[in-house]
Amino acid sequence: MSYDWRNVVVAPTTTVRESLQRLDSEALRIVLVCDSSSHLCGVVTDGDIRRALLKGVDLDSAVEAVMNRKPITITSSTPRSEALNLMQTRSILAVPVVDNGVLVGLQTLQPRESSNRYENPVFIMAGGFGTRLRPLTDNIPKPMLKVGDKPMLEILLQNFIRRGFKNFYISTHYLPEVIKSYFGDGKNWNINITYVHEEQPLGTGGALGLLPEDTPNLPLIMVNGDVLTNVDFERVLDFHATNNGVATMCVREYDYQIPYGVIVGDGERIVSMEEKPIQRFFVNAGIYVVEPLIFKNVAKNHRIDMPTLLQNYLDNDQDVCMFPIHEYWLDIGRMDDFKRAQLDIKSLSFD
Repeated sequence: MSYDWRNVVVAPTTTVRESLQRLDSEALRIVLVCDSSSHLCGVVTDGDIRRALLKGVDLDSAVEAVMNRKPITITSSTPRSEALNLMQTRSILAVPVVDNGVLVGLQTLQPRESSNRYENPVFIMAGGFGTRLRPLTDNIPKPMLKVGDKPMLEILLQNFIRRGFKNFYISTHYLPEVIKSYFGDGKNWNINITYVHEEQPLGTGGALGLLPEDTPNLPLIMVNGDVLTNVDFERVLDFHATNNGVATMCVREYDYQIPYGVIVGDGERIVSMEEKPIQRFFVNAGIYVVEPLIFKNVAKNHRIDMPTLLQNYLDNDQDVCMFPIHEYWLDIGRMDDFKRAQLDIKSLSFD
């Protein structure tokens, strides 16, 4: 794969948002921050940005606020073999080439392409009634509604397939034959599909108890079937492995503006006033990675939702991590969401 490292060079005042666009468009997984004299000020990776988002950094902040100011570098005289060994031992995908403080190039490992193959199970929740989308869902399950020219479930599957995943489990309840007749066993997509049918709705967590015993003993990615997203699931899995939790929940930042002036008082005295403040929260994005410890220990036909299931592990001092999503994400729960998806899909890239 050919590339020009100059395309990922940005100024310290460039916004985090624009830096993300460079990360995604150039596929080098690094942004190089330089001053006007080409001196390397720092580097930014996808992980740097996600950690900053968890700390409350805004996407419109300058990238210098999130960059690594002391990155690993090499010089132009460093042999390629030594550079490769450095990247492999330090688990990094690229290293800047710097001579006397000036950026002169970039060495990278071979890019991780879709030739990668993951045995990890992918569990897609597709059993809901979709009552808020009636009458569209009177005769079809919500995940089978078309966004553009494809069912949203197919769009989700193809996003996983591009990343090298092949072992899929789909939970069904409402009109399961519609899903099964369309996807079959997955051979038309060169994947394996196993169906898990809920006789009674068991909640997102309870469905895990119906997985077959031969489900691969690897971290499992779980996602709601009505989510439209171009999240890189490889990155989600890498994040989970790096942070060593029993589970990882993908989260999305949600802003809420209070429509009134907020007053803070101490007895009869006003301490401070803020006009229509914005509160920021992280909300559940309906995407999880869970260790076998979790999905192999859910009792069969036991109803439980994922937040409750994960809270049980939190209560026992087990680490549950959160992965902030900055990519496109839409939960298609209402008619307005469905209409928006029809517009967004025209310009949305899943590459």
